[in-house]
Amino acid sequence: MTTIQDIPVNTITGQPTTIGAYAGSVLLVVNVASKCGLTPQYEALEQLYEARKDDGLAILGFPANNFGAQEPGTDEEIVEFCSTGYDVKFPLFSKISVVGDDQHPLYAALTASAPRASGDPDAFRERLRGFGMTPNEDPDVLWNFEKFLIDRQGNVVARFAPTITPDDPLVTAAIDAALAG
Repeated sequence: MTTIQDIPVNTITGQPTTIGAYAGSVLLVVNVASKCGLTPQYEALEQLYEARKDDGLAILGFPANNFGAQEPGTDEEIVEFCSTGYDVKFPLFSKISVVGDDQHPLYAALTASAPRASGDPDAFRERLRGFGMTPNEDPDVLWNFEKFLIDRQGNVVARFAPTITPDDPLVTAAIDAALAG
């Protein structure tokens, strides 16, 4: 049986791997974008990573251009942006699609495992409608910076709406519980 940890992905430098390379760690998987109103979350993600990596937390960033074409860059441009703009040290992966007909199998598995995000995604949907957009419905990823928490055994244990920041008590409490578990 294939697990989430077995699904092939590529590092941002193009090396084939899986998130199984992080087996035994608690993982926060985030679809990221460079030109989004939520892009400043990179700073909080990096702070969280630096603060908790020695405890067993890995943050895995998956650039995606699915929402408002807010990640138009190449993998090389994304690395440059993340390095110079936010001094990102957590692992980044090659750009993928997180929704739609070309949805990456990793995100198909993540959304199947956790079909609804915590943190009032409906309020964000209404905000998007206010901008004349048609937001995705559950179980699809709603927008950039949605977060999935995976425990040390490879189980998806939480999902957080894009507007829930990495330093929100909802996220940090779930990470603490997963690290303790």
